[in-house]
Amino acid sequence: MTTRKPTKKAATRKPAAKSAGKPAAKAPAKAAKPAAKRAPKPKAAAPAVPRLLQLIVRALDAKKAENLVVLSVGELSSITDFLVLGTATSDPHLRALRVELEKVIDAEKAQILGIDTSKGSGWTVIDAFDVMVHLFTPENREKYRLELLWRDAQPVPVSALL
Repeated sequence: MTTRKPTKKAATRKPAAKSAGKPAAKAPAKAAKPAAKRAPKPKAAAPAVPRLLQLIVRALDAKKAENLVVLSVGELSSITDFLVLGTATSDPHLRALRVELEKVIDAEKAQILGIDTSKGSGWTVIDAFDVMVHLFTPENREKYRLELLWRDAQPVPVSALL
């Protein structure tokens, strides 16, 4: 027998008003399981992966982006659910990756909320709401180390997305 955790809605509901003159029926008490037989708490389930995330990772892999990392940050961030980090070999490669991602996102009819890229900066950010992509040249990837900033995030195996 499994027990369900109450949802936030159930936990915040107000008790129903008692009807006048009728005593409320009491539910029978459930017997508690012995402590020795309780099952260990399950690990957090892997987050559901949106189709757009899969398409982005596949496009970056096809265009030879290096050191791809996908992080589930939905529990930690109010602005996105997934971060995709990748390394381009040069500024022209960085531009080619950006152009390819724009095509993939547009083909999926997803909205691009913003693209931040400065010529010669070595860093491009593409915000597609649920998925945010950071592409770097090798020097900038090492310099900014976003993986360390988001070390509490749950990693998503790239191989599961390809």
